[in-house]
Amino acid sequence: MQAPPSFYEGDTLEVAKKLLGQKLVHIVDGVKRSGIIVEVEAYKGPDDKAAHSYGGRRTDRTEVMFGAPGHAYVYLIYGMYHCFNVITAPVGTPQGVLIRALEPVDGIEEIKLARYNKTDITKAQYKNVTNGPGKLCRALGITLEERGVSLQSDTLHIELVPEEEHLSSQYKITAGPRINIDYAEEAVHYPWRFYYEGHPFVSKK
Repeated sequence: MQAPPSFYEGDTLEVAKKLLGQKLVHIVDGVKRSGIIVEVEAYKGPDDKAAHSYGGRRTDRTEVMFGAPGHAYVYLIYGMYHCFNVITAPVGTPQGVLIRALEPVDGIEEIKLARYNKTDITKAQYKNVTNGPGKLCRALGITLEERGVSLQSDTLHIELVPEEEHLSSQYKITAGPRINIDYAEEAVHYPWRFYYEGHPFVSKK
């Protein structure tokens, strides 16, 4: 079942934890590519110095963050790697959750091709196929074209995983500081990264 609009409402930290274990789906050229979310980071602008929207900063890039929850915020880092975020919080409150890592589920051959231009890959390469925000966007074919897209769309959405199949019954959810935000002063220490401890596709222990 597709996550309803109400799934994305409420406290951003709680939405971040709820996203763990759910399935991110992107349909590319009629083929379903997906993965189970195993690592996320919450960003609570405008008071969070790590957030693009810190201080209420409103630009063409961040405009979608000020919109309704349940939309995609996609941006580039280093001019080449895409990052996919889920917008949370009410309209006018620019907060969101970065999806940091996935366990591949559907369209695995297409995912391998997207990442390595081949399907015959090593175990080490497979472990690295979606264990980072830029990697998972490359694998699932998520680009700036998806910025602002509603997660109620047929081609990009979160699928709710049944409780009996949910990874939360197998892995402990751990909280810790977010990654690569050295510029963010005291926000560096906020324990707003959530992940499944010990999961092989988590980007960093």
